[in-house]
Amino acid sequence: MDLAPDAWKLYGILDLSYVAIEDSELVCSEMCQGGVDVIQLRAKNRPSESLLYLAKTIRRITRDNGKAFIVNDHPEFARDAEADGVHVGQEDGTIAAARELSGGLLVGRSTHSVAQACVAAREGADYIGFGPLFATSTKPNYFPIGLGDVRKVQEEVAIPVFCIGGIKIENLDAVLDAGARRVAVVSGILLADDIMEYCRALRKRLDFIS
Repeated sequence: MDLAPDAWKLYGILDLSYVAIEDSELVCSEMCQGGVDVIQLRAKNRPSESLLYLAKTIRRITRDNGKAFIVNDHPEFARDAEADGVHVGQEDGTIAAARELSGGLLVGRSTHSVAQACVAAREGADYIGFGPLFATSTKPNYFPIGLGDVRKVQEEVAIPVFCIGGIKIENLDAVLDAGARRVAVVSGILLADDIMEYCRALRKRLDFIS
């Protein structure tokens, strides 16, 4: 099991705005079996204390399947859940603070421009999310940045870049043709009729990318 971000290609996000808590374990298992490398638990506007049991369950499932586990937004919560890392946004403090609060876990940062990506890399982020590439209900307040800087951002930073935002199997080829090597997918996976097969289809396409 390789938990280093540079070994990941398919980053799945288990977003509780799309998935009921009672369905989360099954969805997590299907994502793992479908071939995601890492699962992030995202639970916006929910008290982290009430989610600790779920997070520990997701931790067990990901560990049993050899996948990494990331918690969104809450470094202390990530530490208590024994996650592999925490993912923070532009307004969530410094990378150093997130790493200290999490007990030394991996730290990822959301970025929305090449300039922000460069800052995150200099601050010591282990990986970045870059987007949203396309309009998405997950980030309704962010204007889509498009595909124009996908290749450039990977030339400017040495850490892994996960393109994110409205990526689905239907537009994955365009994203990869623009230079992406890693992607994070949310609604495309979670709203699929067959989550496992959808992940496998994404994985099959990504495995052709060096």
